[in-house]
Amino acid sequence: MQFQYRMFFYSKHFFFLSDKHSMKRFSIFFILLFLTTNIFSQKALPTGYKNIFLGMSLQQTKDELIKNHDFGYKGDRDVSLIPGTNQTLIETDTLKHGTSPFLKRCWFQFSDDKLFTIIINLNSEKIDYYSIFMKLKEKYGEPKDVTPQRILWKDENTTLSLEKPLSLKYMDNKTYDELQKSSDIQLSAKETTQKMFLEEL
Repeated sequence: MQFQYRMFFYSKHFFFLSDKHSMKRFSIFFILLFLTTNIFSQKALPTGYKNIFLGMSLQQTKDELIKNHDFGYKGDRDVSLIPGTNQTLIETDTLKHGTSPFLKRCWFQFSDDKLFTIIINLNSEKIDYYSIFMKLKEKYGEPKDVTPQRILWKDENTTLSLEKPLSLKYMDNKTYDELQKSSDIQLSAKETTQKMFLEEL
């Protein structure tokens, strides 16, 4: 029986495929190799933005905010206690006081002196939703969930979401789950500021 041989060059070695079955196995091997390489090239989800990371204490976060002028942190006047909770909020007007043209306003939310949520409002005049989505997809792979309001990536420790109109949200999953179990549900930045305003009436 005669065979038609095809020769492939890979990793400085020659491979001779003698039949259709070998060709099929060879094709499957390269498909799996491509998929595996693609998976391992994706980065782990970030646990924070710039020099601010989930899990930091309130004082650590304040110190780092002072070092980075992009956030426009103005000191303790940007720090508030959230009424009725054991939580603290840092809110910075980055558009007014910060040095980055891409940031508008930032929130850093703490529970028991631990940073568990970061929300970064972005300037839609400088960057758009689609460009951010494509970069996040390139770095972290396909999202876990997509809705008209937000696109979400999630791993064991962290949730990263791109939310409309244009904001990035980083959340510590463990702390969030603990707050849910204790019925101390984490408020969005908008709900938090509304509640603080109502408490002052």
